[in-house]
Amino acid sequence: MVNSKMNVDFSKLRRNRHPMPNWIENALLERGLMEEYRHRPAYQQNDYLGWISQAKRQETKLKRLNQMLNELEKGGVYMNMDHPSSAK
Repeated sequence: MVNSKMNVDFSKLRRNRHPMPNWIENALLERGLMEEYRHRPAYQQNDYLGWISQAKRQETKLKRLNQMLNELEKGGVYMNMDHPSSAK
């Protein structure tokens, strides 16, 4: 399955696939980080979306969204872990 919004092949993911909510897409576009997001592997894109969307409280969703945006902006980080292949 190829995600039409991102041209990323999610067919090899063995975990549940999470759709991108409009408010997350808008935040990526507003911060100019969609390209950095698209360069991440499909599992990372999917994990970020699930992690953010599954939070129960709105403030937790926003906190997680900001963490993702900051990690994409900085590069080299994924879920507070070193991720050298995304370093800038």
